[in-house]
Amino acid sequence: MFRVCLPRLSGLLCAVALCVIVSSGASAQQRPIRALLVLGGCCHDYPKQQKLLTEGISKRTEVEWTVSFDPDRGTTHLNPWYEKENWADGFDVVIHDECTSDVKDIRVVERILRPHREGLPAVVLHCGMHSYRTEGYPQKTPWFEFTGLASTGHGPQEPIAISFLSEASAITKGMQSWTTEKEELYNNSSGRLLETAEPLALGKQSWVGRDGGQQQAEAVCVWTNRYNGKTRVFATTLGHNNVTVGDDRYLDLVTRGMLWAVGRLDEAGAEKR
Repeated sequence: MFRVCLPRLSGLLCAVALCVIVSSGASAQQRPIRALLVLGGCCHDYPKQQKLLTEGISKRTEVEWTVSFDPDRGTTHLNPWYEKENWADGFDVVIHDECTSDVKDIRVVERILRPHREGLPAVVLHCGMHSYRTEGYPQKTPWFEFTGLASTGHGPQEPIAISFLSEASAITKGMQSWTTEKEELYNNSSGRLLETAEPLALGKQSWVGRDGGQQQAEAVCVWTNRYNGKTRVFATTLGHNNVTVGDDRYLDLVTRGMLWAVGRLDEAGAEKR
């Protein structure tokens, strides 16, 4: 079943697609995950990536999607979905894929964080890490505490060699290291994750600098965070270009991260049925 709704939010039309996908082999006890995907803003092909994410993840697990895509291409516009006080009601997980670094009103950011602080699981992708740069940036912000990482920028678009760090993690169990095509490696500006976070993969990138010399960078690019002592947050800075977002290895990783966040991933890395 596929439905498209166009609710009017503060004068801006925000497209919301609701997609329910149930396979014939679905367990009677296990309903689809109710997921909200929030995306839009600067610098990325969000019209294409919303389709890559929803269709790709739905091939791996059963999801009832609500997609809030903001077509504004700047960094200052708040996704209209967040204008509602009860914006998160009814969802099992929120996937934050917005790119809105200059949305800085702390009252707005607190409204976004409130349901997560109360326990709503989350997945944070790519430029979601560089959003909501409120007072305290670049050292410490409420959004950094939520994501588990302080990040302030990225290197050039060059391939990233990804190596998984934890064989004990159900999210990455059995996954093989791989190298992306051109991607952005986000920095770990404080030199490490927050104490509440656990690294899962390291990214390494090399390129020729303007002076002709070889340049290298290394940073954690996949991790989990326990926000406010209880909320599960899966995060990855990967996902700038469509070729990465549509890669089966990326979609496997994000799907497992989402399943872990909602408590549906067993110790072997398989979905609980």
